[in-house]
Amino acid sequence: MIKCGRPCKGDEQQSRDRLLDAALQLFLENGYGNLSMETIARDARVSLRTIYSQFGGKAGLFGALIRRCSDQFIGSLSDDCELEEALTIFARQFLFRITRPDVLRMRAILIGESPRFPDLATQFYEQGPRRTLGLLAQFFMRQQQAGRIIDMDPYFLADQFISAVRGERLQRLQLGLEPTPDEAEIESWVRQSVGLFLQGCQPS
Repeated sequence: MIKCGRPCKGDEQQSRDRLLDAALQLFLENGYGNLSMETIARDARVSLRTIYSQFGGKAGLFGALIRRCSDQFIGSLSDDCELEEALTIFARQFLFRITRPDVLRMRAILIGESPRFPDLATQFYEQGPRRTLGLLAQFFMRQQQAGRIIDMDPYFLADQFISAVRGERLQRLQLGLEPTPDEAEIESWVRQSVGLFLQGCQPS
């Protein structure tokens, strides 16, 4: 029997995931400017109308990929455990995701092509860094209310925490000067970064 009407939510999610998977591979292979929407639609087996209705265009599609990546660590920040443990869990997930080769390649595409495509830079920042910093700032605000963090602009704290966790090592990874860190290396990286950060912002 031929099915009519809208697909069920499960089918819609599978179709969206297939589209995002196809777009990711095509962006990695072709970059941003050289990739046509027609190619994405053909590889993902969807219509151009579907892409435009769901994402608004190519920049929105790129932004959706960034959001899907950030979804994988944003949900790990919890108020249900001790401060150091909560930040460690978050930082572990954050570092693991942003140091994967595909993510570093997407970042390189962004850096290289955003001057020609400002919408690309906007989508990246809104769906990735700004979203992450906003979540962390709200977390630090709650920790301040509980007396666990010194009274300081929570958005400044969020910015400093992300900077402390990424460190200079991320740039070396971006340049291909270091191999992709494994879980043990990330664990050591995270423990040192979180410990140093907390020394500077916990009440004495």
